[in-house]
Amino acid sequence: MNLKVDELLKEVQLDSSTVKAIDYVISSIKDAIGTIPDHKVLSDTAPGFIRDLGVQSDKVGFTFKKPKSFDLVGSYSITSVAKPHANVDVLLPMPKECFLEKDYLDHRYHAKRCLYLCVIEKHLKSSPAVRKIEWSTFQNEARKPVLIIYPDVQLVEPFEIFIRLIPAATSLFNVSKLSLTRNNIRVLNQGEGSIKQATPKYNSSILEDMFLEENAAFVKKAFLGWKDLQEALLLLKVWARHRSSIYTHDGLNGFLISFIMSHLATESGGNRINRSMKAMQIFRVTLDFIATSKLSEKGFSLQSLGQCNVLKEERKQHLQSFSANLCDISGHFNLEFRMTRSALIELRDEAAWTLNCMDKCRDGGFEEVFMTKVDFPSKFDYCIRINLTGNSKVYEMGFCSDDECWRVYEEKIHSLLERALTDRAKYVRVTWRSTPFEWNIKDGFSKFGNEQLLAGIMVSSSEKSFRVVDVGPNSENKEEVAKFRKFWGEKAELRRFKDGNIAESTVWECEQWDRHLIIKRIAEHILSRHLSLSNEDMVHVVDQLDFCLLHGVKDPISDSGALTKAFEVLSKRLRSLEDIPLGVSSVKPLDPAFRYTSVFPPEPHPLANDTDIGRRSHKFVTTCIQPLDVMIQLEGSGNWPLDEVALEKTKSAFLLKIGESLQRCWGMTCISSEEEVNVLVSGYAFRLRILHERGMNLIKKQAGNGQTKWIPSLDKELFLRGQHSSMVNGLQGRYPTYGSVVRLAKRWVTSHLFSSFLAEEAIELLVAYLFLKPFPFYAPCSRITGFLRFLELLSSHDWTFFPLIVDINNDLTLEDEKEINENFMSSRKSYGENSLNVDPAMFLATPYDKASEAWTKFSPNTSMLRRMALYARSSAEFLTKLILQGQNGSANRWECVFRTPLNNYDAVILLHRDKLSYPQRLLFPAEMNKGRHVIEGKASKDFHPYMQIGNKNNSILEMRDNLMVNFDPTRCFLDDLKREFPDTFKVWYDSLGGDAVGLTWEKSGSKKRGREDAGYVEMLKDVGSVGKGFVKSIYFLKAPRLQS
Repeated sequence: MNLKVDELLKEVQLDSSTVKAIDYVISSIKDAIGTIPDHKVLSDTAPGFIRDLGVQSDKVGFTFKKPKSFDLVGSYSITSVAKPHANVDVLLPMPKECFLEKDYLDHRYHAKRCLYLCVIEKHLKSSPAVRKIEWSTFQNEARKPVLIIYPDVQLVEPFEIFIRLIPAATSLFNVSKLSLTRNNIRVLNQGEGSIKQATPKYNSSILEDMFLEENAAFVKKAFLGWKDLQEALLLLKVWARHRSSIYTHDGLNGFLISFIMSHLATESGGNRINRSMKAMQIFRVTLDFIATSKLSEKGFSLQSLGQCNVLKEERKQHLQSFSANLCDISGHFNLEFRMTRSALIELRDEAAWTLNCMDKCRDGGFEEVFMTKVDFPSKFDYCIRINLTGNSKVYEMGFCSDDECWRVYEEKIHSLLERALTDRAKYVRVTWRSTPFEWNIKDGFSKFGNEQLLAGIMVSSSEKSFRVVDVGPNSENKEEVAKFRKFWGEKAELRRFKDGNIAESTVWECEQWDRHLIIKRIAEHILSRHLSLSNEDMVHVVDQLDFCLLHGVKDPISDSGALTKAFEVLSKRLRSLEDIPLGVSSVKPLDPAFRYTSVFPPEPHPLANDTDIGRRSHKFVTTCIQPLDVMIQLEGSGNWPLDEVALEKTKSAFLLKIGESLQRCWGMTCISSEEEVNVLVSGYAFRLRILHERGMNLIKKQAGNGQTKWIPSLDKELFLRGQHSSMVNGLQGRYPTYGSVVRLAKRWVTSHLFSSFLAEEAIELLVAYLFLKPFPFYAPCSRITGFLRFLELLSSHDWTFFPLIVDINNDLTLEDEKEINENFMSSRKSYGENSLNVDPAMFLATPYDKASEAWTKFSPNTSMLRRMALYARSSAEFLTKLILQGQNGSANRWECVFRTPLNNYDAVILLHRDKLSYPQRLLFPAEMNKGRHVIEGKASKDFHPYMQIGNKNNSILEMRDNLMVNFDPTRCFLDDLKREFPDTFKVWYDSLGGDAVGLTWEKSGSKKRGREDAGYVEMLKDVGSVGKGFVKSIYFLKAPRLQS
């Protein structure tokens, strides 16, 4: 941990050459400002800004005088600038002669402050040290602009430096005139009978500038010569910046962090930080203070009680006016006056969770705390984007009053969502970057608020978020009932509950598979009702990826109840069989459909029903039916053969006997072959597999090409599948969102043609890890957030140097973990000789598989895993952008997460879509616009994916004879390719129903490129012959790379 922290600190600190370049630029800017002559300044310098502030133009004229000093403050002054966000803060104390005694009234101070900067901007434009000047705001406050100076320097390091010029108002006004109880915006008191309104936010905005110098000096004094304190500040900045929702205008910033640390190093802060501490100790102490301090209940001041000159009444006013309170060195100004209640709740929670993470994660949680981005889309379970551009209700009271209109609207949306969601949400976070990225000060505030407002909802639990009924006040409580009905409108209804209670309630009726949309429906209803927002103005990121899991408008997971009942019928009947040599002792489901992780669990098939096939309700049905694996064990016997082949033959004989018995006793339809026995029950096909413990020991086998490959026997494979299925079933019970996240992950893996290389069970374990070890997040409670984290895990985990250990039931002991790590280190011995020859490349360890032999031993290899990681990184970045910014007018943008680029393969085979076993699962018809078109093939008439059952002339038996169990033309075609062209190319395909197959050559080509191309084209024609009737066309893109 300490070594990693040292390396991180080296990475983020400025080097001496950069510091030298910055010092030169600062000196040049100081000289340029020092040459500005005194002159009269009028409102026409920034007319739009003055107009939008609501200040009379004749009240803001003044004579410009250069700043009293040029003070370096902030991180640069205490050598704690953290790359890559390298900004240098410079304070410009404005002379008292530029202001009148009552300029603290009615935004006159803010107007003059802006005009003062306009003069400086005009003169700096001609400075050779300045490359570009931009306008921005101080902590997103529109009425407090700052100048951003980009120096004209060439840096060795690839990051940009800018200098912020911040005006200060030291000793300009009498502090008592800016007490929190006073009103300094007269327009708020106009009108007969109006109640005098205090303006604490407005007053604090001016007080902030008055004490900037004093507070900056206090911080500088605390940090001067204290290396460990400086390094701890760097670490806290890295931590906070990775958590974008807390490092905001209403949350933390670099100066506030440094001030908190300075406070903790003083007597008033209990001297919790002292010089004997190392950087990481200081880091922990500061986080503990943030997590546990009662900033909202009692506040903190830098003055001890003995020397406090602030009245008790003024302290009380601070607590009433603001959500968080940390008074500065003077005791008059609250440094956290911008911090909202939602920001404070999130900040405390994030600090506490980080400390928890450091205690529970490997290496003190270094990766999770300092290297993992906890951004808005990855963190919150539900994200809402609200477009308020041009919304007159935002600005109806003007741009700036006590608080600014954007902050008022933030709080309004937050309070509505928090009240509506009640205990469904752990907390709600609303943030709005109102400052435009490019701002011309002369335009005023016309472009402010054009960015979308973001609301993040952290769900308390899936069970609460999926709740259908919210119970309100009892019908006898008339006052509370009236409030409830006023808030909910037509959604409020009086209901009698099972316990006899009669109460108001809201009901969100929906199908089981649509319950993840309940929070969306609640938010839409409340925001539309109270803010008159249309659905077009609100985008709830919750169901945008559901399209890839649907059959038509229905999610096939809805039939899971029928599947469970069918399995129970089969299990009961199997156990009751008496006319077989050995009775059935256990029946266990193996298929992912039983554990809710199958992308497309089979729907009940009319021809697989025991009785009526429903001709009227079904005119066409699928020709193919997908079987579900079921593992059975028989009673014990010592007569089983020892030879593996004989053992399998004996099991086949038992299965045939079981099939005959089911047919005779229950009239069930059984479809048998030497390899398998399929039983049709209640619309489903179940494939029976027998596990025998004797076969478990037969785990080694030789396979092809003269190489020895150690693979598990069929019994060992069944055992592992059974263990895995039991584990995952338990997880699905604990985390209801788990199944839908797995289904999205599997859909992504297959749609990018990785079906051959990553087993379904491996995907389930990867997603399980997100729920079991979610740090630095909480376990996901929404499918899109979980899916995004799956992509980030796949792309960012260091597969070469760290195993991924999945312990669902906390079964692993310290000895087990030691064994896993030894197995992992053993698998990495060859890394030094050949980094591509690491086996397994993806080391997934579980209690039943401590050496990662079950699912990833042979695949993916290192190159495949790298490719997968690159695709995952690209998809994660794209998905993050969609969540934060939306589609920007483009059609089908969400679908692009699952659209794979076919130009990345050496050759592409397109299949006839109407010959796929399940054409309705096809996401996008594949199209090729590159490469050489090799062949065009006609579709066969021998197979059609649908058959008609409405014809009464056909008997049920005749139609069942045409039913094809476990038939997949794509799989058959690929098996033929591997048999006909061994070790020629890798095959990339979509096992869920894609119509494109990618090929990449296994071997390098020779230098005779032209002749080689012709040879590969001929080979692709042979590929077309193998798939005749199924292959639509083949495209040749490139030959193998040349041998060196």
